[in-house]
Formats: sequence, C-alpha cells, structure tokens
Amino acid sequence: MKIVVKKEDLASAVSWVFKSLSSRPIQNALLGILIEVADSIVLTASDLETTSTAKTPGEVVRQGKVLVPGRLLSEIVKTLPNTDISLTQDGNKVMVVAGKAKFALPTQAVHEFPPVPKLPENSGVLKTEDFIEAVNQVGIAAGKDDSLPTLTGVNLKIEKDALTFAATDRYRLAVKNIIWSPKGIDVDSATLLRARTLTEIARSLGTNNQISIGISPSNSQEKLIGFDAGDRTLVSRVLDGSFPPYSHLLPKERKSTALINREKFLDCVKRVSIVTDKTIPLKLNFADGVMDLEAGGDEAQASENLEITFEGNPIQIAFNPSFLIDGLTAINSTEVHISFTESNKPAVLAEVNNGQPTDNYHYLLMPMKYSY
Repeated sequence: MKIVVKKEDLASAVSWVFKSLSSRPIQNALLGILIEVADSIVLTASDLETTSTAKTPGEVVRQGKVLVPGRLLSEIVKTLPNTDISLTQDGNKVMVVAGKAKFALPTQAVHEFPPVPKLPENSGVLKTEDFIEAVNQVGIAAGKDDSLPTLTGVNLKIEKDALTFAATDRYRLAVKNIIWSPKGIDVDSATLLRARTLTEIARSLGTNNQISIGISPSNSQEKLIGFDAGDRTLVSRVLDGSFPPYSHLLPKERKSTALINREKFLDCVKRVSIVTDKTIPLKLNFADGVMDLEAGGDEAQASENLEITFEGNPIQIAFNPSFLIDGLTAINSTEVHISFTESNKPAVLAEVNNGQPTDNYHYLLMPMKYSY
C-alpha cells in the first residue's frame, strides 16, 4: 500500500474516525485505524458499538490494506507540516513522510479487525445545520450516569416529516422539533441513541450541507442507526430499552409567563451563581416588570435584578444554576420565554419569534427546594 494525501484531508478523515476508537478495548485491533486503499482511500475505526468510516481524496500509488495504531496516527498527523503526506507499507511497518519528517508505525493484524456493519437504508434527510443545532440543544439534558443507560440517550422519534429529539436526566427535559424529508419510513418510529455518540457526530461533521439518517427495520436482528454525510459515515447500535414518556411533563396550562432578554438574563445568572454550587439553589422572584435573583449561603451572597415583561401571578422559584445556564445557552433567540404553573412545578423555557414562544424547542427545568 502506498498513498499520497494532503495533510488537511488526512487530518479531517482521522478526526472523524477517531471518535470510534475504543478506550477500553477487548482486543488490540480496536485500538487501530484500518486504512483500505483500492479505487478510493477509506479509513475505519470501531469500538463494536459504533463504526466510523471516512473517504479521503489522494493519489493511490499502490493498493493494499493496513491496520495502524489510531491514537499514534492521530497525534502524528496533527504535528506534521502542512504539505503532502505519503503513507507506505514496508513489511510490518507503515512509513509516514511529510517534508523532512519521517515516522515508522507498527502494523497490527488486519484479520482481527471486526467486520464493518452495513449502513442501514436511508430513512430520511435533513440539513446539517438543523442536525447540529438539535443535538447541541438536546444533548445537554442527557444523563451521565451509565447505571441508567436509557437516560444517557437521545430519543429520535419520526412522525412523517417531523423529527423530534428528546433527552432527560430526570431533573430537566429538552425537546427539539425539526422538519426533515423522510423516505418511506414508517409513520411512527422511534430509536434511542447514546447522547455522546450524537455529540461527537455533530462536532466532527464537515462541510456537507445535508446528512442522511438510516434506521434498521423493526424486524432486524440487530438494531442499528446510520448517519451518512457524504464521505463520512457512522453506524451505531441503539440503546436497549424505551425512553420514558414525556409529553405529559410539558404543562398544558400556565399561570405566569416571563419574556426576558436572553443575553442579559444569562449574564445575570452567571454573576449571581458565582457564590453557589450544584447543591445551592439560585432563587428567582418574578413580579410585574422585574425579576430578582438571589443566591448564596452563610459566607457569601449575591443579588441582582433585571427588567422583564411579566404576566400572571407573581412567583418565587429556585433552580440549579448550572442547569439554568445550560438552558439559556441553548436558546437561539434574542429573547427567552418562560412559563410557570407553581413554584414547586417545572418551568419551561422556549425560544421566541416576533414576541411569541415557538414550539421548536422546549427546555423543561425542575425547581429546587429553597427557603426565603
């Protein structure tokens, strides 16, 4: 095998597949990146849960297939000068040369690399920017406790031309609705995927303006979901179990609403919460035209107020400041709309368009117990 590629192309391909390298491999082959050279140059990595592939442009001098240490290849490529890079198999080594820099990488047994799963048939297409926005807005609410695997996932639900992303860690719930172009998918279909996998995909997507999603049929022996962004693909096993029902958690009634400049609100929360931690609530007092923020304990306290548009009954409520900051950061509008029922019941943050809340994104936040 011998190829010549541009550094930026190789670095992009390695970065995409690197996310699927195993951190706790059950076999050494899962530490490697497979480089297959035929009519095209394809890089692959797998941890048995996800498998990533990337095609990269380049000159094929000699065809072949090698498996090299993935982390080492990634570190080498990052440090190479911005010039053409040649990779040449020489016995049980792969020589990497860029300008005057030369490296010799050991090879691993190609036959030990796991079979590459087939990409599920395309179920629909959406804009890459919509996908990235949905993942970023919803992934923040996914749980981090692996002992509760269904809460570490993002639920993707398809209803005709609507695609809904949802995640919860029991203390908050994020729901994002977007329009996509389905291709023969069942009217009602849902799958649960690890939030960290989606986050890595969104972070590493290239310049392709659309991404295809393929979901295995319900009668398939192995439940897979695939993402295709042109020269980049990823296939992942879905999580077992069902995502908890959540539609009933979004209040149907609201007794009070607030319309607030998002950036000013976020700045206030960040300042006042300096004297708090995850266990100390940030107290908010909403009344006509004003919101008071208060936090602190015996040693340090902070307070601030902000002009707002408020309707309904005055309300005192308290939140985990970190969770509130996450929600405000995820809102992609100049103003944020907050609806309340009671001080001991969830509040819902929503984006605003022309002064009115939209149904595109909801961030539900459970209140914390507090005393005034």
